[in-house]
Amino acid sequence: MNDNLHSYMKVGIVQLMAYPEMDTVESIRKIAEDEFFGAIEIATAPEEIRDEVMQILGASHLVVGYVGQPLLLNNKLDLNSLVPQQREAAISMIKGGVDEAYMLGARQLAVLSGPAPAKSKYDQAKELLVDSLSQICSYAQSKGDLGITMEIFDREYDKKCLIGPTPEAVEVAKKVKRNYPNFGLMIDLSHLPLLKEKPDYAVKTAKNYLAHVHIGNCILKNKSHPAYGDKHPPFGLAAGENDVEEVRLFLKALMEIGYIGAGKQNVVAFEVKPLAGQNPDVVVANAKRTLMEAWARL
Repeated sequence: MNDNLHSYMKVGIVQLMAYPEMDTVESIRKIAEDEFFGAIEIATAPEEIRDEVMQILGASHLVVGYVGQPLLLNNKLDLNSLVPQQREAAISMIKGGVDEAYMLGARQLAVLSGPAPAKSKYDQAKELLVDSLSQICSYAQSKGDLGITMEIFDREYDKKCLIGPTPEAVEVAKKVKRNYPNFGLMIDLSHLPLLKEKPDYAVKTAKNYLAHVHIGNCILKNKSHPAYGDKHPPFGLAAGENDVEEVRLFLKALMEIGYIGAGKQNVVAFEVKPLAGQNPDVVVANAKRTLMEAWARL
C-alpha cells in the first residue's frame, strides 16, 4: 500500500508491556510525545500518580484503552469461576476498573475469561462467563459509553483460558451482545499460533463481533527459550512465529472485513515486550518497522 497507514487505522501500544521497567508516568509521557501513536493502553494508575497521568492523557489527543486483564490475573480472579463468591469478586474488581476507566477517559476496557475448568464443565463455565460479562456491560452502560472487550486467549499455554478458540468466543459474544451493544471481542495476532489459527480464519470468524486488535509475536519452536509461550517478544526472532508476513496477512484480513480501511480509525495496537537486557525503545522501533514493512507489502 502506498497510502499512509495512519489514514486507515489508529496505531496504539500497550504501555505496561512495552515499558515494564520504566516509571509509569515517564513511559506514558514518552508514548504521548510520539506522534506515530494515536492510541495508548494503560492499566490501573495508583492514586498518587493518577492526576499526573490524567493530565498527560488529557493533553495528548490519544485514544485511551484500559487494560483490565491484570486486575484479574494479579488477583487470581475468574469471571467464569464455578464458585459464586469468587466470580462475584471478579465482577466487583472489574466494575472498579470501569470506574477508573471512565476517570482516565478510556473508550474501552479489556478483560479475559478465567482458566478453563475440566472439559465436562465448559458449558457451565461459558454460561457463567456470559452472565459476568453481561453484568459488567450493564454497569459500564449505566455510566456512559465505555466499550467492554474480551481478549481471546488459548487453553494450552501459560494462562490456559476458557476462551479459547475463536468460534467459542463468538458463541459467548453473540449471547452478550444481544443485550449489550457495548461488548466486543479482541483478537491478538500473538495468540493465533497458540490457538493454531490463521489470521484470515480468526478475523473472519469474529468479524461481526471484532472490537479491538493487538499485534505481537510468540515463541513455540523452542521450549527452553525464556519467552516461550505467551510472552509477547519482539518481532524478527528466529524462534518466533510472527514477523512481517504474518502482520501483512493480519492487516489484509482486517481490511477485507472493514476493520481497517480508508478513513477508518479503529485501533491496531502493538503488544510487545523487551527480552531481558533489551532496550524498550529499540523494541518499540522494531514493532513500528515491522508494521510499516507489512503495510508496504499489502
